[in-house]
Amino acid sequence: MTAPLPRLTAAQTAARLGVKPETVYAYVSRGMLRRERDAHGSTFDALEVEAFASGRRRGAARTPAHPTVGMPLGVVQTDVADIEDDELLYRGRRARDLIDRPFAEVVAWLWDAERLDAPDTAIGSARAVVDALPLHAGAMDRLRAALTGFAADDPLRHDTSAATLHRIGWTLLTGLPVALGGDPHPDLARSLVTAWAPGAPAPVIDAVNAALVLLIDHDLAVSTFAARVAASARADAYAAVSAALGAADSPLHISAATRTARLLTRVRRGMDPERALTEALQDGNGIPGFGHPLYRDIDDRADALFPLLAALPDGEGTMDAVARLRAVVADRARLQPNIDLALAALVSGARLPDDAASTIFVLGRIAGWIAHIGAEYAEPAMRLRPRGEYVGP
Repeated sequence: MTAPLPRLTAAQTAARLGVKPETVYAYVSRGMLRRERDAHGSTFDALEVEAFASGRRRGAARTPAHPTVGMPLGVVQTDVADIEDDELLYRGRRARDLIDRPFAEVVAWLWDAERLDAPDTAIGSARAVVDALPLHAGAMDRLRAALTGFAADDPLRHDTSAATLHRIGWTLLTGLPVALGGDPHPDLARSLVTAWAPGAPAPVIDAVNAALVLLIDHDLAVSTFAARVAASARADAYAAVSAALGAADSPLHISAATRTARLLTRVRRGMDPERALTEALQDGNGIPGFGHPLYRDIDDRADALFPLLAALPDGEGTMDAVARLRAVVADRARLQPNIDLALAALVSGARLPDDAASTIFVLGRIAGWIAHIGAEYAEPAMRLRPRGEYVGP
């Protein structure tokens, strides 16, 4: 007999919805949420809670006079990326129209800066720091370590000129794949993939290149804002990217890509999609790979990447698992895929490790972080230092 699906406690449900437990029971009394009761207390269906949470977010979007979690405290103007009519644009051009161009070529256009490859000495320093990590270190640990190695090797890093900023940006984009174990190559997607799968076929390289392009920037994500706050205080580019990495290494941002890859792996190995989803929801951070507040339907980036994935070595089996997950989530939680699910499908179909999803995400997003750091350097220093309002005893 199949074991019952795991359920959320009242405390977990309250934490997921960002309310007090008393409010959860008020929702129950109004017929807005269903619960089951036994000797251990009340429990809730995890997917039903997600559907309720997404419905509250949609309602909040229609009534902006009542701020909710995720509402901006202010507006920072940007000329890097925009989302209009559910399409992602870079400087007025559709991101999906750029995915067949080499990632480095798109970056050179975005920065208006000629490519410069990382010095061998800098790569050696970064690789030495990475090699010193314990074997169980994850992808984000390795990225942070490599970044430290590159910064330590650069005595001129404190200059905030555009030339130095772009030199540092190119050092990271061309050097990180090699510092992480890849082979030097003009094609940055190929260089990165060789860290996990030397000799990977062309469809894998093409899909990774497309993902890198699609991940360059996306409104003012928390990691991008962290980079701009650091740049506002005139931190050097390595330090500002480090600030962004700290914000990115979180279950609701870039680390969600790895969570989603693990979810998809469980389904591919035969776990029922509904059980895999409810188990993934036990951490209280929502359904990995689904839903995005900036899109009314499917995430534009996922929609652009999915068509490339069937041609991957394990593409057909992966997309079958994606379809089964999509069907359950659409039916139970009324959410559509986001870029994390597309990245998870990419690494699954390409036979890459689960945490490769986070590495691909970070390498693509560094291009956007550098653009934002340069924009912030052109603004008055310390403009992003808000004043606190004391509310304590």
